[in-house]
Amino acid sequence: MRKSFIDYAMSVIVSRAIPDVRDGLKPVHRRIVYGMYESGLEPGERYRKSANTVGYVMGNYHPHGDSAIYEALVRLAQPGSSRYVMIDGHGNFGDLDNPPAAMRYTEARLAPIAMQVLSDIDAETVDMRGNFDDSRKEPIVLPSRVPMLLLNGSTGIAVGMATNIPPHNLTEVVDATIAKVDNPELTSKELMQWVKGPDFPSGGIIMGTEGIEEAYETGRGSIPVRGEATIEQIPGSPGRQTRMGIVVTSLPFTVGPEAFAKRVADLVRDEKLTGISDVNDETNRLGLRVVIELKRDAHPEVVLNNLYKFTQLQQSFPVNTLALVRIPGKGEQFRPATLPLADILDQFIVHRTEVVTRRTQYQLRKAQERAHILEGYLKALENMDKVIKIIRAAQATDEARQGLMKEFSLDELQANAILEMQLRRLTGLERGKIQAEYDELQKKIMDLKSILGNRQLVMDIIKKELIEVRDKFGDKRRTRIEGSGQLDLTSKDLTPNEPMAVFITTQNYVKRIPLDSFKRQKRNTRGVTGMKTRDEDDLQHFFTANMHDRLLVFTSGGQVYSLEVMDLPEGGRTARGLALVNLLPIGQDETVTAVIPVSEFRDDSYLVMVTRLAYIKKVQMSDFSNIRKNGIIAISLGDGDQLGWVRPSSGKSDVIIGTGDGMCIRYSEDELRPMGRTARGVRAITLREGDRIVGFDVTESNDDGSILVVTNDGFGKRVKLGEFRQQGRGGIGLIATKFKSAQSRLAALRVISKGDQIVIATANGIVVRQAVDEISSQGRMATGVRIQQIGEDDSVVSVSPFIEPTEVELPDGGDSGSDSAPE
Repeated sequence: MRKSFIDYAMSVIVSRAIPDVRDGLKPVHRRIVYGMYESGLEPGERYRKSANTVGYVMGNYHPHGDSAIYEALVRLAQPGSSRYVMIDGHGNFGDLDNPPAAMRYTEARLAPIAMQVLSDIDAETVDMRGNFDDSRKEPIVLPSRVPMLLLNGSTGIAVGMATNIPPHNLTEVVDATIAKVDNPELTSKELMQWVKGPDFPSGGIIMGTEGIEEAYETGRGSIPVRGEATIEQIPGSPGRQTRMGIVVTSLPFTVGPEAFAKRVADLVRDEKLTGISDVNDETNRLGLRVVIELKRDAHPEVVLNNLYKFTQLQQSFPVNTLALVRIPGKGEQFRPATLPLADILDQFIVHRTEVVTRRTQYQLRKAQERAHILEGYLKALENMDKVIKIIRAAQATDEARQGLMKEFSLDELQANAILEMQLRRLTGLERGKIQAEYDELQKKIMDLKSILGNRQLVMDIIKKELIEVRDKFGDKRRTRIEGSGQLDLTSKDLTPNEPMAVFITTQNYVKRIPLDSFKRQKRNTRGVTGMKTRDEDDLQHFFTANMHDRLLVFTSGGQVYSLEVMDLPEGGRTARGLALVNLLPIGQDETVTAVIPVSEFRDDSYLVMVTRLAYIKKVQMSDFSNIRKNGIIAISLGDGDQLGWVRPSSGKSDVIIGTGDGMCIRYSEDELRPMGRTARGVRAITLREGDRIVGFDVTESNDDGSILVVTNDGFGKRVKLGEFRQQGRGGIGLIATKFKSAQSRLAALRVISKGDQIVIATANGIVVRQAVDEISSQGRMATGVRIQQIGEDDSVVSVSPFIEPTEVELPDGGDSGSDSAPE
C-alpha cells in the first residue's frame, strides 16, 4: 500500500500538478499546445472546434477526462487567468465569474506567443518520448524562448505539496534574464532592479515590496494586493441628486467583479458593512467597474477601509515557487524544488543554452549533409561526359551507382543524388548556383562550428532572441507597486475621525460622547447634562478630541500615560462612564490633572507644564511619542507639589497664568528653555498667601484675541490680550477680574479668538456650549456678566474650546486639555 501511494504521489507531482521550470508548463498544457501545433492550428490559420482539439489531445497524448483537458485549454485562452494567453479563443470562453460555453461551441487556435514557446521544436532541440501507448512521440519539454513559468505563473495542488506562482511582466523578466546572462552572480534582490514584482492580468496594487523581496529571495512569501478604488461623486438617476460613491476599477488576481459585488451586498444585508445604499456591477468590454453608492451620512474613507477588511478588495497572494527541476546526471528525472527568482532564471538559461546548442548541432549536421551532396554534384559537373558515359553504359541503376562511386570516389548518397539530378541542372547557370550554394554552406558550417566552440556566442544568441521576443510582445505593467506592505487594518482605519466630547470625573471615571450631541446655546442658559455623577464625585475634566487622537493623560504625581480616544467607552449623556483604572494603571493616590489630545508628535511642538506650587517647564512633544504601558515620568515634583496643567505650544508663544484671587501674568515662552522629562522646572508666578493657580494657557506673541475669565459662580467676560502686558517670569501679575461676592473665585481662564465656541462644565456634570462672541467684552477691572446659571451646591469646574469637525487638525499637535479648578 505504501509503495502504491508513493507511486501515486510521484505521478501527481511529476505528471499532473507541478510545472517544469524550463517551459513553465504542466503536462496537460504542454500536450495541448503541442497537439494544436501538430494539428496545424497556428496563428492565422482557421479556428477549429475545441472539441476536436480536446479529442486529439486526449486520444494521442493525455489519457484523462475531456473536461479536465478543456478546462486547461480555457485557462490558456482566458485573459483574466493568463497574463499572456497562449491560445486564441473564438466564442464564449467565460471569465472569472462565469463558465465557458461547452467545447462543441467554442473554437481555438494557437496565439502568436505560443509559437515562441514552440520555436525550433522540429530542430531536435528537446528530447522526445513515447506517448501512453507508444504509438507516437511527444516532447518532454518545449524549447521556450522566454521563461513562461514567470510570465504566466502557475498554480497546482499535488500530494503533500502545492505551487502558486504569480504572473510577471514580459519586458521586466526578459530584461532581468539578459542581465543574468551577462552577470551570472546577480542575486534575487539585485534582479529586482528589473523585475519590480508580479504583474497580474487584473491589474491592482501591490502594497509595498517587503513581501516581494521575501518571495524572490526564498521562493516563499505573501504579497499583499489591493484592487483600485476611488471615491467619486456618483451622478444620480433622474430625480435623484448626486451622491458620494466608491468606484472599483480593478480587483486582486482571480477575483471577479460579480463575486465581489455579491460579497458586498451580502455584508450589507447582514449589517456587517454600513454606510452603503447600493452596489452595481457596471463591468463591460471597456473594463471592470463596480460602483458602490454611499448613504449621505457615510464616511467614504471608513467604508473603503471596511471594504478592504471584509471583502476581496484586499487580500494576500501566497507565493510558493515550486517547480520541477531536472536532476543533474539522471537524464530526464526530476525533483520538485522551491526556487528563488535567481534560480528560476539560472534554470531557464541552462535550458536555453542546451536548446541553442542542440539547434546549432542540428543545423550543422544538416549543412554538412547538404554540402556533402553538393560536393558530389560539383565532381559530376566537372566530369559530365564521363558521368553520362558511365550511366549510358550501365545495364541497371545499381551498376551505374557502383560505376560512379568507383570512378569519382563518391559514396552512395552522392551517387544516388547524381542519378536523381535533373538534366536542366547541367546548364552553366545551374552549375554556378550549385557552386554558390556550396560556398555559402561552407561559410555557414564555419559559423556554426564557431558557435559550438564558443559559449559566449551561445549567450549572445540567447540574448538576441530574448530581445526579439521583448520587442514583439513586451508591454507596460498593469499592477502598480506602492505604499506599505502592511495590510492589517487598525481600528482607526475602520472608525470615522469624528469629534468627541470626553469627560473625566474626580474619581477617575471616563467616557466619550459624539460632540454633535450638544447643540449650541445662548449665554445665561442652564445647559444640558453631559455626565451623570454620583455623590462626592464631580466632573473634573472636559475637553474635545478627534476619534483618531491619542490622549496624553497626566496625573497629579507627575506621571504621563497614553490612551487612544477610541478606546474610551462611549456612553449617553447621563451615563457615568468607566473607571479609568480599567484602561490605565493609575495609582489609587493619583488623580488626572491634565489630558492632551495629540494628532501628531512633532519635534517643533512642545508641552508646557505648570504645577500647583507654581513651577513651570517646557518639554519637546516628541519626548512623549513612545510611552510604556505603565507610563513614564513627565515632571519631577517637590514635596507637597502636584502637576496641575499641561498645554501644547509652538515654542514661540506667550504664557498666561491665572490665580483664584483673580490675578493673571503674561510672559514670553522664550524665558523657558526646553528641559528633560525628569526636570522640576522654574518658578512660574509669585502667589500671595492663600492664593492658588486656577488657570493656565498659551497664546501667540501678539495682542490679537482675548482672555476669557470665568468665575465659580457662573460669571464671565472677555478681556483684550493687549490689557495684559508682558512681564518677567515669576512676578505677581495684574488684576484680571473683580468679583460679585466674597465667595467668588476665579475658576478658569482661556485664550480665545473671535468666532470661537466654548463648552463650560460644572462640578455636577452640567454642560453648556456657547459662542464667545455672545459674551461681553470688558476691561480687567469689571466683574463680567452671568454666562451660566449655577444651581445650589454646584460650581464651574472647567472651560474647554469646542472644535468644529473641519478644525480638528491643529498646528500645535492637538487641542489643549481642559481647565479644572484645583482641589
